[in-house]
Amino acid sequence: MSVKKAGSCLCGEVSFEIAGEFDNFFLCHCQYCQKDTGSAHAASLFSTSAKLNWLSGQDNIQTFNLPQTRHVKSFCLTCGSAMPNMQMDGQLLVVPAGSLDVEVSIQPNAHIFVSSRANWDNDLEKITKIEKFPS
Repeated sequence: MSVKKAGSCLCGEVSFEIAGEFDNFFLCHCQYCQKDTGSAHAASLFSTSAKLNWLSGQDNIQTFNLPQTRHVKSFCLTCGSAMPNMQMDGQLLVVPAGSLDVEVSIQPNAHIFVSSRANWDNDLEKITKIEKFPS
């Protein structure tokens, strides 16, 4: 039996749990993921067997399908946090890794759409690391 994984949005309006295992964990560098995260990439977990159970706030979720693409984003209407969604006619669960309130137990499988990678997203492991907000 798999362990349930809890998740929520930033404001706490939405909470959910995932029952089951993730098949893949991809860091997507496509232009759409850069736009909807405001960052270099999206970090998403994928499963064809795990089940999503909304605990609260499901009516506060908006889902946006970018026309003529496979790009889908669900988010909390109050705080904008990325939330899980079902794709491919309910066959694929996509969970933003940062939406989970527990440690992610798998490592990313791959960086995808690297041909679209942000020009500033290179050698980031070499820059200064600061434990908290810089003073």
